[in-house]
Amino acid sequence: MSKFSYNQWLLATIIILVGLNLRPIMASISPIIPVLIDTIGINNQTAGLLTTLPVAMMGCFALLGPRIQSRVSEYIGILAGLLAIGISCGYRFFADSTLPLLLTSLIGGIGIAVIQTLMPAYLKRISPDNASVFMGLFTTGIMAGAAISAATTSPLEGAFGWNAALSIMAIPAILAVILFSFGMPHIKSRGNSYLPLPIRSKNAWLLMLFFGIGTGAYTLVLAWLPLNYTQLGWSRDASGALLSILTVAEVISGILISIFIKKFTDRRKPLFVTLSLILVGLVLLIYIPSKLAFLTVIILGLGIGALFPLSLIIALDYASNAKQAVTLLAFVQGGGYLIASTFPFMAGVLIDASSDLTGAWIGMIIGVLLLFTICNKFSPQDFVVRY
Repeated sequence: MSKFSYNQWLLATIIILVGLNLRPIMASISPIIPVLIDTIGINNQTAGLLTTLPVAMMGCFALLGPRIQSRVSEYIGILAGLLAIGISCGYRFFADSTLPLLLTSLIGGIGIAVIQTLMPAYLKRISPDNASVFMGLFTTGIMAGAAISAATTSPLEGAFGWNAALSIMAIPAILAVILFSFGMPHIKSRGNSYLPLPIRSKNAWLLMLFFGIGTGAYTLVLAWLPLNYTQLGWSRDASGALLSILTVAEVISGILISIFIKKFTDRRKPLFVTLSLILVGLVLLIYIPSKLAFLTVIILGLGIGALFPLSLIIALDYASNAKQAVTLLAFVQGGGYLIASTFPFMAGVLIDASSDLTGAWIGMIIGVLLLFTICNKFSPQDFVVRY
């Protein structure tokens, strides 16, 4: 590792903590959807929108990443994003209707988007030789945040009410602001110029489509897995616990990716294994959802948890410096999150129409089969992004 004046373990810890704050604003909704329906009268489409909106904001503002990076250093941008997340989570303590929840989803989504867009370039700048390792840790933190939120929201709601359950994650956001402020190097961006988005590169579009469909699987499961099991007769706490188990499996696979990713110069090998796991998990979710529930969520979690960091690492592979990393990741994440944002909302529409999630899972299987086809094109020698 490159040597810095600060401890590398502290660096890794702060990176994980930052990631920890990027999913609770979404993951905390799904375990208590029945409560929100009863107390403030939302329907399933609106519940899906509470996941769709932050993901869409991630996409829209990620596309502005190069412009943001050219005007604000990655350090300042990440701090601002953390503050936006902290304020959004905290404000949910005072929410009493659907509108404040939608507003906090928008603001929190913007904060998440800024961080996710700038963090890869920041990591590339402070540790170019280990950017892929730190990127794996960052995404592991993201999934750990989802796991914590999924496991604690329903019990917290039962003990303190839904407002407190949705706002509690403001605490780690403020902690992340403090530790990031004092523990991370304030490295300024080099110059005010930026590269245009690689919209003329066919391979950049493939990377974006791959990330979008893969992240769609993540947002779909995050938003609707608990309801899938409550419809099968599971209790609300047990359904939320299944989502927590799934996200713990995601964390484990994310850690494994961080440890072993350097052994695979051809990223297609771990990608094929990852996609196979997701495919098997979706088939089990459709045909044997209750009898093999724990095995199903573990398999799904291992697959989805590996796919998310791998999708970002692959994109990072085709950027040779921080400036290219900003523009390519902005394009991949921006368009990708816009694609992924449609998944939970459309599933909500299907549920209101048919009271069943089977169609959504079948659609996701089709998406995974398409990912197999795209993945085959990611040759280390032949796949090039033109800037």
